[in-house]
Formats: sequence, structure tokens, C-alpha cells
Amino acid sequence: MTPSPWRTLFLARAVLAPFCLLLLLAGLSGLTAAWWPYTPGQPIWGQDLLAPAWLHGHWLGTDAIGRDMWARTMAGIGVSLAIGLGAGLLALIFGGIIGAIAGFVGGWVDELLMRINDLLLSLPLMLIAILLIALFEPSMGLLILVVGGFGSLDAARILRTEARRLRNADFMIASQLQGATVLQQLARHLLPNLLPVALTALGTVVPQAILVESFLAFLGLGPSERVGSLGTLLAEGVQDLQWAPWTLWVPAAALALILLGFGLLGDALRARLRLLTSSG
Repeated sequence: MTPSPWRTLFLARAVLAPFCLLLLLAGLSGLTAAWWPYTPGQPIWGQDLLAPAWLHGHWLGTDAIGRDMWARTMAGIGVSLAIGLGAGLLALIFGGIIGAIAGFVGGWVDELLMRINDLLLSLPLMLIAILLIALFEPSMGLLILVVGGFGSLDAARILRTEARRLRNADFMIASQLQGATVLQQLARHLLPNLLPVALTALGTVVPQAILVESFLAFLGLGPSERVGSLGTLLAEGVQDLQWAPWTLWVPAAALALILLGFGLLGDALRARLRLLTSSG
């Protein structure tokens, strides 16, 4: 029995390893919120600046006012993943629609959409994000909207190339001969077949969103939610670096693991997709 393309794409060992790493980090974040005896914002007086150890119960130590670093880091992982995945999904939705229309329709529509896309790509993302956050109250929703909107530009370019290839595929020609309208072809045939390529773009869009948010939070422009992200922890860790270096390297290691996981996942998915495309 021939395995399905989805099974071949996602059940490869090179894809499963980084996916399991990210799943483990997300799972630890959720379990910590439910079962860990300390909360991220709970200061414990008299237990400030404790070094990481097992005996006193603070496995990753505490910060300058006695907050547990394990609880804070796991909460930061959850916030960073939520921002990254939210921006990534938003980018795939908008980028997928624009790329599919440009690649499938072609002609002046393709030219117009891609020129607008190139114009928007030339704008400095970080400067625009800083200006918008300075004008409005910093929030997770605003950051997801800004980063996801810019990420959709890269996704549109990637998916437009694949859509141009698929519009001449046998199943697309057959649906056209059967009288399917353009919208029916897009909804029933093109967009579902673009999904594997779209998912590989997550390996680029999600880490970009997490890095942008971390940088903004490091500058003090992060979301105003009560629980800080990893970027917020990094900014606080720099201030306490001389007395408590673990307050910096613990969230830095967590951020590095997240970026490594998404980077390896994106590379593995792209490699598997190229293999499937060339063999198909």
C-alpha cells in the first residue's frame, strides 16, 4: 500500500524530532500553569536571588524579588509560542489567499499583486512595529496583527510560485473541463494542495514573529499582558546579570530551543516536500 503524501511528509524522523521538541516545550508550559506550586508573578520574600537547585524547590532559581524562574520561563514560553503561532497562522491565511489568486489567475492580476507585495516588503518591519506600538497600547493582538501581516508577504511569494505550478496540473485542467468556476477551483483544488507548502512557511514566519516580539519586549515595548514573554525575561535578566546570571541564561536557553525547533522543522519539511515533488 502506497503511503499518502501527508504521511510521507510529516512522519519522517527529521520532521518528528523538532516537532516533538516544540510539543514538549508547549506541554511543559501547560503543565506548569496547572500543577507547579509557584505562579509567574508571585514574589516570595526571603527567597530572592536563589541559585538553581533541587533542594529548595526552585529548580531554575529565583529572580531579584523571589519569583520562581521555572514558572516565569514556562509562562514566557507559552506567551512566545502563542504570539508566534498566531502570527504564523494569520500570515498563512492572508498569504495563501493572495499567493493562490496571483499564481492561478496570472496576467495583470499577478503583476499587480506582486508589485504591491514587493512595495510592502521594502518597508522596515521593526520600525513600523515600534511606531504602531508607540501609537497604540502594546498588546498581544496588535503584535500578532503586525507581524502576521508582514509575514503574509513572504508567504504570498512562496505560495504564488507553487500556485503557478499547480494551475497546469492534470487535476486542475480536469476540473476546468468539468465546468468548475474559478472560485470552485481555488477552494476545492488549489488551496488544499497548497497547504503542505504553506505549512513549511511556518518554519520562517513563526521564528520571525517570536524574534520580533522578543526584541520589542527587550526594549520595553512588549505586550501589556500580566505574564511576560521570553523577551521580557531577557530584559529583566540583563539588569540582574551581575548577581543572578541564571535569570538571563534560563530564558535565553528557552528562546534558543524554540527557534532551533522551528528552524529544524521548517528545513526538514522543505527538504521532504522537495523530495516528494521531484519523485511525483
